[in-house]
Amino acid sequence: MTIDLTTDGARTGHQPIGTDRPAEALRGLASGGVHLPGDATYDAARLPWNVAVDQRPAAVAYPRTAAEVGRLVRVASEMGLRVAPQSTGHNAGPLAAQGLDDVVVVRTSEMNLAIADPTRGIVRVEGGAIWEPAVDAAAAHGHAVLHGSSPDVGIAGYSLGGGIGWYARQLGLATNSLTAVELVIGDGTLVRADAQNHPEIFWAVRGGGGSLGVVTALEFRMYPIESAYAGMFIWDLKDVEKVLREWSAWAPGAPDEITTSFRALRLPPMPELPEFLRGRAVAIVNGAVLSSDERGEQLLAGLRALRPEIDTFGRVPAKSLVRLHMDPEGGAPFASDSTMLGDLDGAAVDAFLEQVGPDAQTSLLMAELRQLGGALGRPHEGGGVLSHLDASFVSFAGAIAATPEMGAQGHADAVRLTQALAPWANGKQYLNFSENPVDTRSAYADDGWTQLKGIRSAVDPRGTFAANHPVPRLFENGTVTP
Repeated sequence: MTIDLTTDGARTGHQPIGTDRPAEALRGLASGGVHLPGDATYDAARLPWNVAVDQRPAAVAYPRTAAEVGRLVRVASEMGLRVAPQSTGHNAGPLAAQGLDDVVVVRTSEMNLAIADPTRGIVRVEGGAIWEPAVDAAAAHGHAVLHGSSPDVGIAGYSLGGGIGWYARQLGLATNSLTAVELVIGDGTLVRADAQNHPEIFWAVRGGGGSLGVVTALEFRMYPIESAYAGMFIWDLKDVEKVLREWSAWAPGAPDEITTSFRALRLPPMPELPEFLRGRAVAIVNGAVLSSDERGEQLLAGLRALRPEIDTFGRVPAKSLVRLHMDPEGGAPFASDSTMLGDLDGAAVDAFLEQVGPDAQTSLLMAELRQLGGALGRPHEGGGVLSHLDASFVSFAGAIAATPEMGAQGHADAVRLTQALAPWANGKQYLNFSENPVDTRSAYADDGWTQLKGIRSAVDPRGTFAANHPVPRLFENGTVTP
């Protein structure tokens, strides 16, 4: 791979053009509105999906076209401002923690079209689209896409960070299904990156996150999947030990056609929850099998023998899987922590249960273990900087953060679980689940990290872009970055 680094990557600063409020220059550049501190609309505009995150940028802009994005990036850079792409703001915490006084948050949520093209076998979406419209567009043609576990997650952030869904152990990370990405880079130019055009950017953006530009459109493969053998098993939390021991022993060697998740949930008595879950503490295994019903029954026989209280596994339309996980929709206050695990032996199960088992005192709403392996664990031919995950499980724990005090306690309890699992952690991070500041390079191999920094230097030499998990340029403040 070769990239052009002839641009002066050592230039570090923008030169603001004479005003105490440089973001005023953005007024009128986005047809969806530009909102500055002091505007009556600012507080609503700056609110991310995770409403516990208090992000206070210099401005929030809502473009409706790629041309508007380009103008915003150019003018913001001229005014000495940085630009942070954001569609939904699910993972806004690490961005806000960096300080946003000189940052324009470009919210692409009004660029939300999703269109299936059965002739090319792809779905094309605008940069702010969420998963449900893309799932529906593919389903109308008897196909499925590699969506996540929630219908209202932004496709761009999910796909640029990897993407683990219900077909993942068979078909790999969602980022590997991308066939083209259109994005505005540091000089305001709109670039189409694919295998033939700007292949170095195409490589970097598939797993490299939001440091390379503002995504205005994505194209990705759809797959001939009309239905799956899918559902969930639910036990009372008092049965969690036998369930977790069975699942954790079975999961690493399971065949590729099955992808599952384990969760310990302590659910509040909220009226929007189904009655069978409202106010309960339960253990859940859910997932999908890309095979026959008979094969699904065979693969799940060990767990089913533990006699779950509720068993919903059966043949279902593929489009229904977008809500299989029952993730909250529409925004919620949340605090969390995550780690990746190389193993989950008996002692690790003990450590997990000590923190979130039936006798634990914890504020955690959920403690989850995602099953990795299969195609997720194998390098993808022709893939990008993050084509697979070198781990057996990823742990994610979270709590409702309705008040700052609840947020602090929830975060502390989530970190406590991560620390308890530290002996089995592999030192890597899955950035889509990392909702707190982490070392971004921990997500990548060393050689990939070096190349990623070089490409970021080429497409954004002035450091215009801010991201929740930033990739530094090779040259910042005149020095080579680590």
